[in-house]
Amino acid sequence: MAKQIKITLTKGLVHSTARQKENVKSLGLHKIGQSVIREDTPVYRGMANKVRHLVTVEEAD
Repeated sequence: MAKQIKITLTKGLVHSTARQKENVKSLGLHKIGQSVIREDTPVYRGMANKVRHLVTVEEAD
């Protein structure tokens, strides 16, 4: 099984740019505190890196 990461939205999107909002939406996050489990691929790592001030990323169990 491939490695997985847990991405959690920790801050709101009020003063974010449109590109940042689209990135968070494409990760599957909608509400503060919501978490999603994604495969640890460069695509998801890059998306999370672009909004690293809004999310936390950790290894999934």
